[in-house]
Amino acid sequence: MNPRIVVGGIIGAFAIVILVAGGFIGGGVIDDVSGGSLIASPSSSAPEIFPLVIELEDVTVVEIVDNTAYMGVTFKVTNPNYKTVMLQMIKYTVYGDDLKIGSKSIGDRDTDVTIAGGSNYYPILNGYPTSIKDEFTIKNSGNIPEFWDALENDSVHWRINAEAFYNLSSMTAGQENDAYFEFEYGK
Repeated sequence: MNPRIVVGGIIGAFAIVILVAGGFIGGGVIDDVSGGSLIASPSSSAPEIFPLVIELEDVTVVEIVDNTAYMGVTFKVTNPNYKTVMLQMIKYTVYGDDLKIGSKSIGDRDTDVTIAGGSNYYPILNGYPTSIKDEFTIKNSGNIPEFWDALENDSVHWRINAEAFYNLSSMTAGQENDAYFEFEYGK
């Protein structure tokens, strides 16, 4: 058999595989996001990504030593998507009895600069809620004794505004997403 015919047949088979995977035959591309069909229609430019569900599980006074309160906050994150979602960062602002206590963040966001040591992302699996904890401190300046008394008696009304940044861990869907949340806790 002529080797040119064999090589031409192999090249033709590869071309057909590439066309099918690229969506030229059948009018779609491989959909590894929604959990539906293997081939998605080309009418949707990006897969539908449902927002993460974030709940405030707890705000805790861990310990009060002298004029410093050591606090803990726990968020429960649930992923309603078919694929794993990479939670990059939760930025949050804490208010106690309508006083702004401060702002913090958990995790990292992508930047153009890579830092040695890697990133601090949280993989959020479908069907497995994840608790994410953080700690912060409150210093007593002596300016608002009513707040400090309420803190010592664990009777503070907490409000937390949060913003989550996430994306799918998929090679075919890499857009960034964000979601905003506001929580009330205590008293």
